[in-house]
Amino acid sequence: MIEPLAYLAIGALAGLLAGLFGIGGGAVMVPALILLWGFLGIGGDWTAHLAVGTSLAAIIGTGLASTLAHQQRCGVRWDLALALAPGILAGALAGSMLAGWLSGIWLKRLFAAFLTLVGVHLIRPSRQVARLRPLPGRWALISIGGGIGMLSSLVGIGGGTLTVPFLNRHGVELRQAVGTSAACGIPIALAGTTGFVLNGWGQSGLPQGSAGFVYWPAVLPILIASLPAAPLGARLAHHLPVASLKRLFGVLLLLLAVRLALAT
Repeated sequence: MIEPLAYLAIGALAGLLAGLFGIGGGAVMVPALILLWGFLGIGGDWTAHLAVGTSLAAIIGTGLASTLAHQQRCGVRWDLALALAPGILAGALAGSMLAGWLSGIWLKRLFAAFLTLVGVHLIRPSRQVARLRPLPGRWALISIGGGIGMLSSLVGIGGGTLTVPFLNRHGVELRQAVGTSAACGIPIALAGTTGFVLNGWGQSGLPQGSAGFVYWPAVLPILIASLPAAPLGARLAHHLPVASLKRLFGVLLLLLAVRLALAT
């Protein structure tokens, strides 16, 4: 019973923190799954690949739910989401295939670098918004979408950490930037999951219940717990000292980054 309960706890924590701080659940799910499976002896040399692929599969469900919620409040700029989508799909698929060439140790270190960036962002004081820039043209948006998709797929996130600041810096109102980012997370998760399934297909040493580098027995309980937890986190954000909690969470992410960077 330890394993399914752990997945429920990871899903609940990921959803709660996503709602509370506005960060994607992948920043929580991937390191939590790596540490859990390392303790339980699941995945062997493929632990990091399984964690990233499983996180992307769970983000398909959470991304759909988040997009529908934002769409009900007219919070999705579909023109921008569709403009970014071709690059996102290609980049996410390429990122997932690239991950298959990396060893588990280097994939952990790559995620540690990502956690370091997010942790520093949460800890440092908010800066005044820089001067807004006009949105780039169609081909530039496709190229930017490719970069967002590749980086997001490599570390198993929905891309909000990259997409929201980009859109907001280019004049998209913050709530619409968040909603549009949620919509962009769906093609990231779909293409990334597909790539991790194909890339891991037939690899030896994968646990029963996995399809390639996606461990499906973990996906459903994570989804069950994360979907109701995200709205709860959003409500708590109005009652808790979010600024102080962000800094504490940033410190936790930095400690996790050190732990993953030193992993063997």
